[in-house]
Amino acid sequence: MTSVKKLKGVFGLVGAVTATASAVTSLRRARTDKDRLLLANAIASFATAITGALLAVRAVRKDDDK
Repeated sequence: MTSVKKLKGVFGLVGAVTATASAVTSLRRARTDKDRLLLANAIASFATAITGALLAVRAVRKDDDK
């Protein structure tokens, strides 16, 4: 059962990396177009990606502690 939790953690990290790549693309577009709404969205996406990565790391570490 622990390998399933680790696998979920890995998928969480992959999702966070994908979200970060999308946020970087949005950030570049926002800076080019000088679009403040898109910039706010990119910043929120970064926060979501960081939170997702931290949760995935915590899940993997918590599993290793047991």
